[in-house]
Amino acid sequence: MNKHFEIMCPPAFNLGLTLDCGQAFRWTEKDGKWHGVAFGKPLTVYAFENKIIFDCDENDFNTVWKNYFDFDCDYEKIIKSYDDKYLKEAVREYNGIRILRQEPWEALCSFIISANNNIPRIKGIVDRLCEAFGDGETGQKSFPSAEKLSTLTVEDLAPLRSGFRAKYIIDAAKKVANGTVDFKAIEENPIEFGREELQKINGVGAKVAECTLLYGFHKIEAFPIDVWVRRIMAEMYPDGLPECTNGTQGIAQQYLFHWRRQQDR
Repeated sequence: MNKHFEIMCPPAFNLGLTLDCGQAFRWTEKDGKWHGVAFGKPLTVYAFENKIIFDCDENDFNTVWKNYFDFDCDYEKIIKSYDDKYLKEAVREYNGIRILRQEPWEALCSFIISANNNIPRIKGIVDRLCEAFGDGETGQKSFPSAEKLSTLTVEDLAPLRSGFRAKYIIDAAKKVANGTVDFKAIEENPIEFGREELQKINGVGAKVAECTLLYGFHKIEAFPIDVWVRRIMAEMYPDGLPECTNGTQGIAQQYLFHWRRQQDR
């Protein structure tokens, strides 16, 4: 019998929008159900009526998934505070996006892979990385640790077809594994420390660092700027984001990014 745990859908939460808005790369949807792996745990999760159904037991929900989906954060309060016409429109159209609390190493490695890349190709490289070097059953393997990848060479990563990014993945793995880049210190210190620490890694610039801080360390004041966000800032916020986003710029960015990207589709 499958394990099964369900909760009432929290306010300001949309499962599909959260898993498919460009912040995580290990989730796929089939027949209305989402399948993915985080913290070494495979999960199938889906919305049904006014509930969210998790194919896991209560202990896994409480120890892994409750935090992963950031269910303790009051997103309804945050998005109601956005007193700005563009943000109001983005929230109205795509209400329910949350910032996932991903593993810092997975977020860092994934966004190194994302450099000059598109989402389908990022997902392909990440999938091949996990299948080749992760633990667990085929199709449900864990994200390989920095320690494991630090023992590999660029040539070992050739089957991933990650191109120039391979040397950056290896450099990142070595610096995280040997403590040159200190995740604990990034977590405990103000965001500026993390910005400098992560850019010790070859190939990690401001954007990848900011994505890692937002999606891996849940520093929701982080503000990644890619081509879409740069366009948003030029078109809508030439003088910077409105004050109502202070402290939650990363959440505002995710709404604006998804909203603006959908307009051009």
